[in-house]
Amino acid sequence: MNAHGTAAGALDIAGAINFRDVGGLPAAGGSTRGGVLFRSGNLARLAPAGIDAVRSLGLRRIIDLRADDEVEHEPTPAGLAATTQRTPLFLGSVASFFTEDVPLSEMYRRLVDDAADRVVDVVRGIVEEQPVLVHCTVGKDRTGVTVALALAAAGVDEEAVIADYARTESLLPARRNARVVEILSAMHPRARNIEELATRSPAPVMRGLLGDLRARFGSPRGYLLAHGLADDEVDELARTLIVR
Repeated sequence: MNAHGTAAGALDIAGAINFRDVGGLPAAGGSTRGGVLFRSGNLARLAPAGIDAVRSLGLRRIIDLRADDEVEHEPTPAGLAATTQRTPLFLGSVASFFTEDVPLSEMYRRLVDDAADRVVDVVRGIVEEQPVLVHCTVGKDRTGVTVALALAAAGVDEEAVIADYARTESLLPARRNARVVEILSAMHPRARNIEELATRSPAPVMRGLLGDLRARFGSPRGYLLAHGLADDEVDELARTLIVR
């Protein structure tokens, strides 16, 4: 347990869900630094105490992966960080994945293929300024994939990367999950993948994504290099995130 009374890494930020520090993950010869890279769901419903808690982290950059309509509907409170980086990752509507009823693995494959340049922009943003928070609406998919790729490219143990991704499922409130699944099921009565898309973060899905990138690009690092990140930027990512 930490000072916030939560499991290691998870932060009790009033009004936020799935907010955590990725410090303490095992990496070759060391572990990830605490207080450098944070991840979460959106910040629109932060209570005053939550705003104070986020400000106390000293964030220098917030990277928001949501689409314009999501940001307009649930804007982030002002004054939480010196820099806000908008990097929408889904080129189409998020709702299209529910309409098409794609499995989570297919959603991730499309993300890394169709938004590779933006994934690189996110990783570059992590390198440029810290402490940094990466978030989307729930902190599960867009955040889960980009943080996983950053950690893997930096040299974090693959099983630790997968476990960090999979942990999201246990941090999403059950009441929220039930409400979202009910709403989406009413909108898409024939869809079979709603629960997985809206509430799940299965370890095999991330393991499969990392395996696919390894097969096609040699490694997650190779994927980032193939899409515009420089070797020295990846080296700096490792120096930033890993303490030995």
